[in-house]
Amino acid sequence: MMRSNAASRPLVEPSRRTFMNPVVLIPARMASSRLPGKPLAEIAGLPMIVQVWKRGMEADIGPVLVAAAEAEIVEAVRDAGGEAVLTDPGHPSGSDRIFEALCRADPDGRHDSVVNLQGDLPALDPATIRAALKPLEADPSVDIGTLVAEIHDPAELDDPNAVKVVTAFADGARTARALWFTRLRAPGGEGPHWHHIGLYAYRRAALERFVKLPPSPLEKREKLEQLRALEHGMRIDAARVDTIPLGVDTPEDLEKTRRLFAERGGPAPK
Repeated sequence: MMRSNAASRPLVEPSRRTFMNPVVLIPARMASSRLPGKPLAEIAGLPMIVQVWKRGMEADIGPVLVAAAEAEIVEAVRDAGGEAVLTDPGHPSGSDRIFEALCRADPDGRHDSVVNLQGDLPALDPATIRAALKPLEADPSVDIGTLVAEIHDPAELDDPNAVKVVTAFADGARTARALWFTRLRAPGGEGPHWHHIGLYAYRRAALERFVKLPPSPLEKREKLEQLRALEHGMRIDAARVDTIPLGVDTPEDLEKTRRLFAERGGPAPK
């Protein structure tokens, strides 16, 4: 049984409320080409995956479950008081891994929305996790919510590792439809550019549909899994946040994150 840390409070104004019952799922595996074993890398006295689980709990939107590819990750999470499910190590993506964990932990379908929290974001502000749900709350026709932050560093515009989102926000709006994702500088012309933050909120039915779809041509060309959803007519909306979170992909990122935690004297602030 998954435990919830969420208080019983409305997430949006009554006129637009959709009464979602979300669960946070964190995919994790030991294999990493640039930082092998990173889920168990120590940060401020705890394995990184435990730090990420804590950020999920601090978001206070529902139960948090780690979808692990290896038994040692399950053990680390359970030793910290968390919940984890051992999944097939052969899954091609984190989306497939969290769907297996969801079906095993919640076979009756009580949770109708799923936040896919990446396991390499130990310093993430819990408010950022909550923000991923806003597109689903705002419009029932949205299948998937995600996050963007405005790009201020010109070097990012031509960096293929920084994924850009083609979107436009109306004046004062915090959510907008994501028309495309690309590694190229886009769109052209004057105006803001948006950095994609790879944290997603799915309606449960949308996640089930997504993992059953075959990889699409432009997904394979750009190497961006989310294009599969767009190519098959699914709707993705983005919520804007103020900062790009620090992810841990390399030994250098790990040391930077350790220094950040040391400066803050412990976990990331709420």
